[in-house]
Amino acid sequence: MDINNILVVDDEPEIREALVIYLKSNDVDVFTASNGLEALEILEQETIHLIIMDIMMPQLDGIKTTFKIRENKNIPIIMLSAKSEDSDKILGLNVGADDYITKPFNPLELVARVRSQLRRFTNLGSFQSIGEEIIQVKGLVLNKSSKTVEVDGEDVRLTAKEYKILELLMENKGRVFSIDEIYERVWNEPIFASENTVAVHVRNIREKIEINPKDPKYLKVVWGIGYKFEKK
Repeated sequence: MDINNILVVDDEPEIREALVIYLKSNDVDVFTASNGLEALEILEQETIHLIIMDIMMPQLDGIKTTFKIRENKNIPIIMLSAKSEDSDKILGLNVGADDYITKPFNPLELVARVRSQLRRFTNLGSFQSIGEEIIQVKGLVLNKSSKTVEVDGEDVRLTAKEYKILELLMENKGRVFSIDEIYERVWNEPIFASENTVAVHVRNIREKIEINPKDPKYLKVVWGIGYKFEKK
């Protein structure tokens, strides 16, 4: 039987202890943290499948911690707070929380929401989705979650527009995009002096990802049409 690891993050020891009692079962193991900094440390060391996150905590609160987690992890997060104002709920959901429950809460309702989130994310394959966010061709790796690019293990620093162009082409390996189409997709505005603008950005990308930019193995030009990313 697979074990689901749940992380409870709350600065109140009584709440942490109560949730451990209610949540722990044959298929659930529970880790606890008293603030966001401890939570981030645990996430570095353990495979966590769901987080119950209090908002008001010392050192690093739940909002900032959730924002930090969402930089590279897609696991479900249920916000827990004594505040019931809509603005707090909206803020929590906007930074990446999947659900929100206010204190005091019915423990059985919280357990039901936990089960629902675990079931939904498992059925959708979201625990594997981070892996699917990685696009790799030979030694070039693009991580859609962290918005980073590596070539042969070395970080490559791209501008926002350069990254968007590369992501577009890598997501559609082998497909030829016209210069106008690239411009419209990346700049999200009507075409304006697109040919030179796109060409400059493509040249800059090649300088950063290709061993020999004049003989590229990744980003190819299709003369008279546009650009494509090699499949292999």
